[in-house]
Amino acid sequence: MGRRNRHKTFENLQVIDTGHKGKSVAKTDEGQVVFVDNAIPGDVVHAKSYKKRRRYFQAKPVEFVKFSKHRTNPVCEHFGTCGGCKWQNMKYEQQLFYKQKSVEDNLKRIGHLELPEISNILPSEDIYFYRNKMEFSFSNNRWLTQDEIESGQNIKQKNALGFHIPGMWDKILDLNTCHLQQDPSNAIRNEVKQFAIDHDLSFFDVKQQSGLLRTLMIRTTSTGEIMVLIQFYDDQPKSRKMILEHLKQKFPEITALLYVINQKPNDTIYDQDVICFYGQDFITEVMEELKFKIDAKSFYQTNSKQAYELYKITREFAQLQGKEVVYDLYTGTGTIAQFIAKNVNKVIGIEAVPEAIEKAKENTKANQIDNCEFVAGDMRKVFTKAFVNEHGQPDLIITDPPREGMHKDVVKVLLDLKPKRIVYVSCNSATQARDLEILSENYKITQVKPVDMFPQTHHVENVVALEIQS
Repeated sequence: MGRRNRHKTFENLQVIDTGHKGKSVAKTDEGQVVFVDNAIPGDVVHAKSYKKRRRYFQAKPVEFVKFSKHRTNPVCEHFGTCGGCKWQNMKYEQQLFYKQKSVEDNLKRIGHLELPEISNILPSEDIYFYRNKMEFSFSNNRWLTQDEIESGQNIKQKNALGFHIPGMWDKILDLNTCHLQQDPSNAIRNEVKQFAIDHDLSFFDVKQQSGLLRTLMIRTTSTGEIMVLIQFYDDQPKSRKMILEHLKQKFPEITALLYVINQKPNDTIYDQDVICFYGQDFITEVMEELKFKIDAKSFYQTNSKQAYELYKITREFAQLQGKEVVYDLYTGTGTIAQFIAKNVNKVIGIEAVPEAIEKAKENTKANQIDNCEFVAGDMRKVFTKAFVNEHGQPDLIITDPPREGMHKDVVKVLLDLKPKRIVYVSCNSATQARDLEILSENYKITQVKPVDMFPQTHHVENVVALEIQS
């Protein structure tokens, strides 16, 4: 007996909303949930499912019966294959609408929170070419288009430099033009790829764990500085020098030209030695009168202009009077801590990554700030009552955790400490809502402001101010 055909065809599906990870949501007349690829709310489609789960289907459109009035033409030739900018086919005003809606839905549905009027989301001034950091992967087995597969031709050139195809760890989409980072990002990436092909330099084979060229990282600053880092797998000094020297000559505007030799199974560089081939080993970002050195391993908000707006909102929500003791949890390289330092008595920043803390201390010294202290360690283990006894009772706590939110032990300490005010910055309003529900035992929410850091995607930052209940 053959396998039952699990693919189902849906006709005249009305796309009504966006859902988890920005997917477009439709419902059948029977109430079945269908996530439809490359569709937006307002579209009506015939679609065919390719995956079935207990509570939903995933489907691809086979015909658009009606296009949404909120549609726009994607600017990128790679849209629909690349997983990076899934909302390029939606007008920016509607992107903002659904980001705001997702924040409100999460806070109410997950957190069951009593909310003030939520401020309108802050748009991004730049909706393309806004990222200051991009990472690309080399591959000797690029993603082939359907036309290439069906042509039956023997395709010899399979080298690629670009992004992983969503859900396929071993396939790389070869990029021509990416609309996320300003020039000379595209020029540098395409030059590296072409030079490597012309000189027969091997691209990485992820299955065989072999090849010279593994990844390329490009970082830029608002001041015009550029960092380029090539990660090599094979240690071939002659070939390595050849491609780095070419980049040095071709792009004299590069401020920091770096490389890593990494023969681990994974391509993370945080436990690797970064070697400076040319220039300096850092670039410098400027915010107000502050300067921040950024090295290859540093975390810095990837939308520089919007990071400034985010920090201004954080400072505004903090309602600083000049005498506060502030704890900056998950401080990273101490950008928020230093941004508010002149408005408070002192700031204590805590961060798990030791290298980030060292960079925070360097930047504080360079910025001539003497009221910031930084401590490295696991937040759950460092942020205790004993730590507070040593450093002082906080009047204000600013917390900006990773996507998974705060550990429940950290939230418990916040409840026990009862600082007058908390400002919670989050890149994931779902986990933020979970934490806020616990904090609502002692706190009321007074302000909420979403911030769009990542146009053309579903991602959104959210800032919440909380005050102790008397």
